[in-house]
Amino acid sequence: MQISLAALRELEREEGVVLKAYRDAVGFWTIGAGLTKASGVVDPKPGMVLTPERARELLVQALRRKYEPAVAKAMPGVSQHEFDAALLFHFNTGAIARASWVTAWKRRPRDWADVERRFNAWKKGGGRVLPGLVSRRGREFRMLRDGHYATTPVPLAVPEAAGQWARVSLELTPDQFAALRRELEQLRYAPGDDPMRIDARAVRKFQKDHGLNVDGVIGRATLSTVQRRIDSVRKIDRVAFGAVGVAGLETAEAVSLIGVPDVLMFGALAVITLLGGHHLWSYRDIFGVDMQNLLPRLAAKLRSF
Repeated sequence: MQISLAALRELEREEGVVLKAYRDAVGFWTIGAGLTKASGVVDPKPGMVLTPERARELLVQALRRKYEPAVAKAMPGVSQHEFDAALLFHFNTGAIARASWVTAWKRRPRDWADVERRFNAWKKGGGRVLPGLVSRRGREFRMLRDGHYATTPVPLAVPEAAGQWARVSLELTPDQFAALRRELEQLRYAPGDDPMRIDARAVRKFQKDHGLNVDGVIGRATLSTVQRRIDSVRKIDRVAFGAVGVAGLETAEAVSLIGVPDVLMFGALAVITLLGGHHLWSYRDIFGVDMQNLLPRLAAKLRSF
């Protein structure tokens, strides 16, 4: 079986189609509908740009090679809408072969309440429940059980936001939108005073600073880069906090009081140093943004690989 056109549009809506290569939240170069080098059909590089037609062609190729065969193997005798829903789930999680909801789906008589409970359990990212995954699982399950597809097609090329306020090309919950406003403000990109909107000038400035397509539209690339920037700040802050804590115990008096040998103290400092170096390397592109005014050549190098 192959994905239907309706489900293909739904997948593009869920993933967001980005025509210029960007780093996802964990640092992998990505393009099109969430395609990385692991897709086997494209190796995204800095500056790479696709046409909308090529982006869809690559997505279809990836589905044909990696995802459709796995779903067909895991769910023999599946109907079209069930195949489509399972395919969207597998594209997001890569877990069709081990997901317990598939086993529940195969049982007869089918207990849809049990299938739904197991299906909706796949809602965590980084060890925490993500509202975006909760809503996505809900949409996929409605497709699986009821054959419900979204009726509004998503354009592959989102037009530029020309007004004062940025446009959001992906579905965000109110909580997600509020969190995005807070994160932009934390990163010193003023979102404006209206809690229901985001100033397009702040979005364009963020996009320009981070090498994204400057259009004032909040899509997958912009959201992923904001998340990556926030994650880099949090991780470096944790390393810095640990370094300060260990430094506060460095005196002979403190060491004597808690009975910690010097070798353990130096070992702790060495681990913190290594962690700091690892985080700096992992987020080299983000630090390149901060350095671009002082050391533009080094900044460009850091952001190029």
